[in-house]
Amino acid sequence: MNVEDQLDLYLRARFTLLVFVTPEEERLLTTIQRVCEQTQRRLLSWDAADGFQLLVGSGNPNTARDPLTALEQIEAADPAIPALFVLKDFHEIWNNPQIKRKLRNVSQRLKFSKKSILITSLSSKIPDELKDDAVLVDFPLPTFSELEEVLNRLIQTPGVKVNLTPLGKEKLIQAAIGLTASQAQRVFAKSIVKDGLLDDRDIDLVTEEKKQIIRESEALEFFAVTETPDDVGGLGVLKNWLRLRERAFSQEARAYGLPAPKGIGLIGIPGTGKSLTAKMIGGLWRLPLLRLDVGSLFGSLVGESEERTRRALKLAETVSPCVVWIDEMEKALAHGGLDSGTSTRVFGTILTWMQEKTAPCFVVATANDISSLPPELLRRGRFDEIFFLDLPTFEERREIFAVHLRKRGRLPEDYRLDRLAEASSGYVGSEIEQAVIDAMYIGFNDGLREFTTEDILYSLKRQVPLSVSQRENITMLRNWLREGRAQSASFQQTEEAEHQFVPIQLDIRSEG
Repeated sequence: MNVEDQLDLYLRARFTLLVFVTPEEERLLTTIQRVCEQTQRRLLSWDAADGFQLLVGSGNPNTARDPLTALEQIEAADPAIPALFVLKDFHEIWNNPQIKRKLRNVSQRLKFSKKSILITSLSSKIPDELKDDAVLVDFPLPTFSELEEVLNRLIQTPGVKVNLTPLGKEKLIQAAIGLTASQAQRVFAKSIVKDGLLDDRDIDLVTEEKKQIIRESEALEFFAVTETPDDVGGLGVLKNWLRLRERAFSQEARAYGLPAPKGIGLIGIPGTGKSLTAKMIGGLWRLPLLRLDVGSLFGSLVGESEERTRRALKLAETVSPCVVWIDEMEKALAHGGLDSGTSTRVFGTILTWMQEKTAPCFVVATANDISSLPPELLRRGRFDEIFFLDLPTFEERREIFAVHLRKRGRLPEDYRLDRLAEASSGYVGSEIEQAVIDAMYIGFNDGLREFTTEDILYSLKRQVPLSVSQRENITMLRNWLREGRAQSASFQQTEEAEHQFVPIQLDIRSEG
């Protein structure tokens, strides 16, 4: 049911107090106006600056400027004439005890009339006293067709030059999905003004503006997806799992009856590529990657954190299909502290959304500390699979060295990869990358010469890997995998020495 049908149903059922949550007051008023015109219902708006304004129907509106008088005049209006009264910004004043009581009285008495009150608000937080009388309605962001109307109105403006192919127009509108109508109009106008022409090249401009607007939501960050599976060394089981679901968000998959995948949990040792994998998924599936910064969800006002959480998750659903990345989830969702239960409620909201969401939002949640994760997070239904990222095997370390050498413009064939893989037993991917970088510094400061295998071996020897400095924690993590609580992200080619993860200390002077 769309919003217009939903509103019409509420009015015919004589719901007397509706609260619409949206920042798009102008678009909401246009929608309400269409409903009232179709149902021959009188429509009046009220705000503290201009008082009553007649939008649909006939007659002279009242002139009340203060909210209490406005409510009295709404109550005194002819009960036989169907009417809807839109109160703008009323959430700013309804916490006044007198206003709150009067609003409650009026909404209860209107049940015997054909009048209703609709309040526009930016927040879904309403006074406890009004919860039994009010119906809370979320006004969704504009659909593809509504954004197309916004673009068509701009295109029809005299002097605007357009050179859009049908496919380019579709992609341009698709790039604006997730914006409000006003935001989309500003972005489209900026694209036109920039070079006096609207064409397929403006898709990138709209995408960049969209990233900035999403970033202003305080909790979501739009990531450019450039990583591919070739940028991630090892993790063969995980890569195969992802490739098998590469077309899972297509219409073809829907027609086949496949549900959209829900997400994966990436648990394991720090530095093994969990965050890089999240970025790689967006690039592999060619989907927008949104990072949910759970720390930014928390606000100082009562109810603000929960409201930010709902708004961020709703925005993610609007942008879908997309990948939602929750990094180091155990830190962000640590609950049970001295915050009056706010973190617990935020955590519960995210968990419920992960379980019940129907929009194709693929969640990638990463975590290092298993002991801090509540059991309800890891149960089936929230994730399709939970993968454990272990210390890389010999073949994976060899591949990781090759990835980082290619990334820095070197040919892996010029280096002794087997020797490097053998020397780096017990090292994670980030430590291997740092060894390559340290070796580059050695060559750079030694007369700008090309760094060598021996330089990398020397850099490895100087490091103290996590498998040594955090031996107890890593042992606990690997025991968690051996208990069968997750699936290994790698092919099982681990050697006995690697089970012990004792780095081989080499005397590189013998290398000559």
